[in-house]
Amino acid sequence: MKKGATIFLQVFVVLIGIGALAFLLWEPHIEGRNAHATVFQIYFHDPFLAYAYIASILLFIALYKVFKVLGYVRQNKTFSQKTVKALQTIKHCAMGIIGFVAVSVIFIPMSSDNDDRPAGVFMRLLITFLCMVVASAAVMFEQILKDVADIKSENDLTA
Repeated sequence: MKKGATIFLQVFVVLIGIGALAFLLWEPHIEGRNAHATVFQIYFHDPFLAYAYIASILLFIALYKVFKVLGYVRQNKTFSQKTVKALQTIKHCAMGIIGFVAVSVIFIPMSSDNDDRPAGVFMRLLITFLCMVVASAAVMFEQILKDVADIKSENDLTA
């Protein structure tokens, strides 16, 4: 892969991270029940918000590992154990997010507005689907890179 393409993708990953962080900080202030609340009330009286922030840590870890994988690709270290390990971490982060989304279903009955429930369920399904795609891709690339790295290390030992 060309150096310019990997740099572009790394910049794109950083922009995704900045956008996700901005959304996490901005959205609670415009939410209906928080429209006239103080900052303290927004961040310390909503257990789901704290839960979402804790779950978002996995997203940022995965984005960091994607950034690292692109760096390995740029340095021609695509078929190294570091890349395989980073893909394993991405897979585990995606599966962890799916777990957080599954557990978040307990917050649905706490919702005061029945009109918000279908949207919440849709967002949970969307996030689960996206994480399943990411986890599947990570598993596929991990297996391919692992096989190639094993073949490469065997060839290095016999040479």
